[in-house]
Amino acid sequence: MWDTSKLESVNDALRLLIEVFRKDSSLLICGNGGSASDSQHIVGELQKSFLLPRTLVDDDKKMFDLTDEDYKLLSSKLAYGLKAYSLTSESSLLSAISNDVGGDYIYAQQVFATGRRGDCLLCISTSGNSRNVVLAAKTAKAIGMKVISLTGSRDSKLSAISDVCIKAPATETYEIQEHHIKIYHYLCMAIEREFFQ
Repeated sequence: MWDTSKLESVNDALRLLIEVFRKDSSLLICGNGGSASDSQHIVGELQKSFLLPRTLVDDDKKMFDLTDEDYKLLSSKLAYGLKAYSLTSESSLLSAISNDVGGDYIYAQQVFATGRRGDCLLCISTSGNSRNVVLAAKTAKAIGMKVISLTGSRDSKLSAISDVCIKAPATETYEIQEHHIKIYHYLCMAIEREFFQ
């Protein structure tokens, strides 16, 4: 069960994410192993409909030539989405950075290349000390991005540098990951309600 301080960090993260998306800024997400999968999972909940329909309003359907069957289909099938991107998905880029520079820099390089002031980086690390994720967070802070972290219950490098750190109440990796999925599903549901209800 979450105590008050942990609930507060979840709500702080929600407020920050709503502010980011309201400004049409982007959310970048990174993690390793199971947390890399979580990064991609979150993108799937934010870039398309999750629990609520996000169908195009009539004014936006007008951008398509509705006399063309393909455009007509697009206007009925496309959904509104939010700018969320997983830094774990670009296999050629990840392997090139690992080979040319080193695995510690796979996320920092992407943050530096694509992140902008006002964007947010969501770091997922059960230990809170994953070197490549910590370096990405430091890069994000250097260029004026906000940083939210999902970690385990222990203090960590990420908890020290994040604007908001949500500490799952567990120390075993698999238990932390089980909490993380509940936390980010809650955040995705609440964000969807905010923008698309």
